[in-house]
Amino acid sequence: MRNRKPGTRALAAAAIGALCVVLLGAVVAPEARAEYGDVVINNHSDKAGMRPVVFPHWFHRVRFACKVCHADLGFQFRAGGNDINMVKIIDGQFCGACHNGEIAWAIENCNLCHSAPPGTPTQVHESTLQRMGKGGMGK
Repeated sequence: MRNRKPGTRALAAAAIGALCVVLLGAVVAPEARAEYGDVVINNHSDKAGMRPVVFPHWFHRVRFACKVCHADLGFQFRAGGNDINMVKIIDGQFCGACHNGEIAWAIENCNLCHSAPPGTPTQVHESTLQRMGKGGMGK
């Protein structure tokens, strides 16, 4: 058996414990926090007993030109302007056009999208209109 410095075993145990806490927090995150420009979609979620969707608009925008979603896939330029539901997504409409397991991850992991706190309204998070008190849905 090798000679070890005193406290090495305790230090290693503490490091492993800290790593487990960090990894567990990454896997079991209770809710995503919307960031500036994200779109929160809650047209049907609350009624269905699901958390509202946090759509990371800028994450998608840096990868795709606007026309990919707003012309080719038919997304309107207004939060709440699309009647998106899971049946349509499963049929390959809206998000389902890419989130099909081939182009992007499939929809089986509900909590990846349905991650906003319950009751969060449909809105563009931190939009100028929202800050002016004119509502989050572009009204």
